[in-house]
Amino acid sequence: MANIDVLDMAGQKVSEIELSDAVFGIEPNTVVMHQMVVNYLANNRQGTQSALTRAEVSGGGRKPWRQKGTGHARQGSTRAPQWTHGGIVFAPKPRCYRFTVNKKVKKLAMKSAFSSKLRDSQIIVVDAVSMDGYKTKTVANMLKAIGADNKALIILPEVDKKVIISARNIPGVKTAQVNTINVYDIMNADKVVIVKDAVSKIEEVYA
Repeated sequence: MANIDVLDMAGQKVSEIELSDAVFGIEPNTVVMHQMVVNYLANNRQGTQSALTRAEVSGGGRKPWRQKGTGHARQGSTRAPQWTHGGIVFAPKPRCYRFTVNKKVKKLAMKSAFSSKLRDSQIIVVDAVSMDGYKTKTVANMLKAIGADNKALIILPEVDKKVIISARNIPGVKTAQVNTINVYDIMNADKVVIVKDAVSKIEEVYA
């Protein structure tokens, strides 16, 4: 069990919390983490890229010159791929890039990501994020006080619109709930800021 300081919004230590080795203390598996990052990026692809093959470009219905006797190479169409304005050989067409990953692999990847961040001292636990209204400055000041003012992922125990809306205007800052976090966001962040109440939920889900 690893102990980590719990900070308030001013960056002051208020207590300590014990993190489960089953989630935050395993040997990170880089292979499954890579697989989950590839899966996340692939599932986000629109897959709308499209180009025309030689059968789809306009023109080229007539043989440009006779087969023999001209000194030119033989040609059957002015819309063959080697011609300017010709079709694309293996033209990309709209398709779905999605693929699924085994649940056990997902779980191992999440635990590996958390363990990797803790090992690199990139996890910060805050007591609570309480706000009176929608104020970006409040979240920005908190992140600066706790040393997470670059790329940060804030993990909340539940949906908190005040925090989510206040944080979304800060470049590099992203918010997530326990049920929406993913390996890509964790590894992409310089600091992972976890609200104290979310720690127990993460351990409950992934331990």
